[in-house]
Amino acid sequence: MPRNSLDVPINVLWIGSDHAFDLHEVYLRFRSPAGWELARQPEKAELFITADSRYKLWVNGEFVARGPARGWPHAQVVDALDIAPYLKPGANLLAIQVYQPGYSHFAYVHRGAAGLLAYLVCDGETVLVTDTAWRTRRDGSFASLTPRMSIYQAGVEQVDLNRAEDWMAVGFDDGGWASARAVAPAFGYPWQAMQPRSVPLLVERELQPDLRAVRGGESASDPDPHLALRQGWMNAEPISWVTDADGWFTPQLQAGQSAYWLYELGRGYTCQGWAEVEGADGVEQVSISYTEKWRSDNPAEPYLSDPATYCRVRMTDRFCLRAGEQRVEGYGMRGGRLVLFQLTGPTAPGFRIRFHVTVSEYPLEITRALTTSDPLLNDVIAMCENTLAACLSDGFVDNPWREHAQWVGDPLIDSQILAAMTDDLRPMRRVIELAAEGAYADGILPGVLPSEALAYVIVDFNFQWLELLYEYQRLSGDADFVRSMWPAAIRMIDRFLQDIGPEGLLLTPPGRRLFLDWSTMSKLEPNAIYNLHFLWALQLAAQLAQQIGAEAEAARWAHEAGRLQPRIRDAFWDGARWWDDAQRTTYSQLATSLAILTRTTKAEEAPALLAALASRSLDPEDESPNPGARPANPDRMVLASPYMHHRVFQALRLHDRWQDVIEIIKLRWGRWTLAGFPTTWENWNVDFPDGSECHGFSAHPRFHLAEIAKKRPTLNTD
Repeated sequence: MPRNSLDVPINVLWIGSDHAFDLHEVYLRFRSPAGWELARQPEKAELFITADSRYKLWVNGEFVARGPARGWPHAQVVDALDIAPYLKPGANLLAIQVYQPGYSHFAYVHRGAAGLLAYLVCDGETVLVTDTAWRTRRDGSFASLTPRMSIYQAGVEQVDLNRAEDWMAVGFDDGGWASARAVAPAFGYPWQAMQPRSVPLLVERELQPDLRAVRGGESASDPDPHLALRQGWMNAEPISWVTDADGWFTPQLQAGQSAYWLYELGRGYTCQGWAEVEGADGVEQVSISYTEKWRSDNPAEPYLSDPATYCRVRMTDRFCLRAGEQRVEGYGMRGGRLVLFQLTGPTAPGFRIRFHVTVSEYPLEITRALTTSDPLLNDVIAMCENTLAACLSDGFVDNPWREHAQWVGDPLIDSQILAAMTDDLRPMRRVIELAAEGAYADGILPGVLPSEALAYVIVDFNFQWLELLYEYQRLSGDADFVRSMWPAAIRMIDRFLQDIGPEGLLLTPPGRRLFLDWSTMSKLEPNAIYNLHFLWALQLAAQLAQQIGAEAEAARWAHEAGRLQPRIRDAFWDGARWWDDAQRTTYSQLATSLAILTRTTKAEEAPALLAALASRSLDPEDESPNPGARPANPDRMVLASPYMHHRVFQALRLHDRWQDVIEIIKLRWGRWTLAGFPTTWENWNVDFPDGSECHGFSAHPRFHLAEIAKKRPTLNTD
């Protein structure tokens, strides 16, 4: 839970713009006070810094870091940065840019206040704090009226570099800037508690991408940068411009013409495209766009999203250039596998441009290598490791392109993959903490961390949170941490027990969603999957309670599980099938797997059900890619999504059907590697708009193969 364990100076303030209503799509510049000096070079200089919602830091003109890690405002995360190498005796400058969208989204929560808090401790002495002596100005180069990148993320960036300044430089004159405004004391609302960052700082590096295409043509006139780029690219023709020895292009464009450069990164990354420009006239424009996949109907064409579709993705930033030399670089990191640059003319005779891509990565070190005697399985393992690396940022993210969201349910699987590769449990622990810190007033946990998107309160994610807690205890043995989460667990389980209906089955709280999955199984209520997952959570919670000495909860939850189990069996089992609903409209791999895992299936019934599970997965035919579609054949077991095949594998491994797991992985994941895909997909088919080819929750074969290898040396692991 929130912990005020930082030794925060009494005089440090949250500071903001001089205008109290600079809150919507605002980029604020801050500079440390004039006359601030160091008497000597510090041996240790630790800068404690946080912002609502994001910051970028330069020290003496050199970019240092960005942050903070995501968190709730009432439990603000503070980064600790070693900046001694950037400091010098005498005058020094800290320049900090803060972005606040002014609305909550799937990474940060807004509470009507934008602010920066920082203090610098050199060799044990606090030498600088944020206060009203700092200078500030709103960055007028960023447009404030911009659409969002997607329903999950904050705004696109439309930047007029004619209004940009080299304000991060030491010699810049900020005499015309305002004094920073005091927004709140250190623990004032909404930042009532602070805690140190518990996941490592991300590492940024420049990546050398592969240039896949260059095109030119007439510019599209749409005022939306993304739509203009999309239309212009589709109408453009290949051209043969090449770089000089140093990587510079020298395109000559007339008014109304555009050129395009498409780069491939090799796999999905959290990334940022940027460009160096020389010889600009100040009338040119550069747009930078991101996407994750090639079009399925034309593998030579990138999929450029249509913002009219459900996810509203328009992953394109636009920059109006100024005259002369400049660096074209946005504020925020984006994500994807492909980066598309657009240059719109006219260009001056001496104009030239050079493109770059920076990637941001979690410092992941694989200490548990896994190899087999099967080349196809080895390719699958590499694909899964690629996917996890792509979906690991300041915690687990769903995917780096469309969402960059941290759902509560997915990290259960992500954590197990990570634990099969390394001893690093910090992202797992952080997910557990964030969910508990964000619990709603009724005890139900949020669906996304952090977010206040009530439409995405996926109630069965609460049950996966209990599994996460159980797994964390199993992997770490940290009973003290589990006890600190115990009040949240008790409140949440008690809340769900109130939703047991007159038939003794669990029903969904009004206005909230049962579960989220890309398959055609029924979500009618009473629902077998929902009830079986709650039963599974109760069983694990009772075991966990026993392990930490919570005898009362252990007995109570075991009792509730014992009451629920026979009612589930009576409602959904017909002697041959586990139906997904009481109306018996579909029966699925997921319901069958959960019935086996909870031992609601009797021992003599299991072999036939396990054979049916394996048979359906080994049938290469997939289901409809459209969410909510009804199965084409109602009399056929509904195929689980890649995500929920985790349950299928759990059920098969519980009964030592490890060879089935291997064969399913080789068929279903192997076909992705054989087709050259570097990462695992969101679903078996991702032809639907904005369907993703890089989702961390689908990389679980890496975990299951590692578990099989512990018992089956025939996998030939090293």
